[in-house]
Amino acid sequence: MVKLNKIYTRTGDDGTTGLVGGARRSKADLRLEAVGAVDEANAAIGLARLHTATVHLEIDAMLSRIQNDLFDLGADLATPEDGKPLGYEPLRIVASQTEKVETDIDMLNARLQPLRSFILPGGSPAAAALHLARTVARRAERVMVALAARPGERINPEGLKYINRVSDLLFVAARSVNDNGNADVLWVPGKNR
Repeated sequence: MVKLNKIYTRTGDDGTTGLVGGARRSKADLRLEAVGAVDEANAAIGLARLHTATVHLEIDAMLSRIQNDLFDLGADLATPEDGKPLGYEPLRIVASQTEKVETDIDMLNARLQPLRSFILPGGSPAAAALHLARTVARRAERVMVALAARPGERINPEGLKYINRVSDLLFVAARSVNDNGNADVLWVPGKNR
């Protein structure tokens, strides 16, 4: 269990932060950018839950579980796979976490009206908040891909699958809270020319 008695340590005042295992890196490091982007996605989901907590209970339960999993993903990213022994098994995203999100996507998607156009982020406040969380999750995914492509860096491939599925779930959840897609705001190409 994590125990935090002191919030500031002053160890980051030099622009570095510690990874799991003790290595220090610049706060501008791409690995820390990935951890931060995942944290941002988690915060955006937290804001979306303000709109799902009392009305869309099934989706809210999914989002609650995902928020916890995103902390797991942050811990996974903060523990580089560099071959150095840690003395314990590091926390990693596992296939069952991704599979649960896929099950939720399939369940929600089965209720939706088929897409006949791209949709604009909006409709209800809950849908708008879920779409915003989706775009933040997609950014986290892009940063993770960039990190994985960097020489000498490795990430857990299951973590990359997981964040990809989370953004997919946020999309179908946004459609679900928009009356199962009936209240989606459709894109009309060239409408304002």
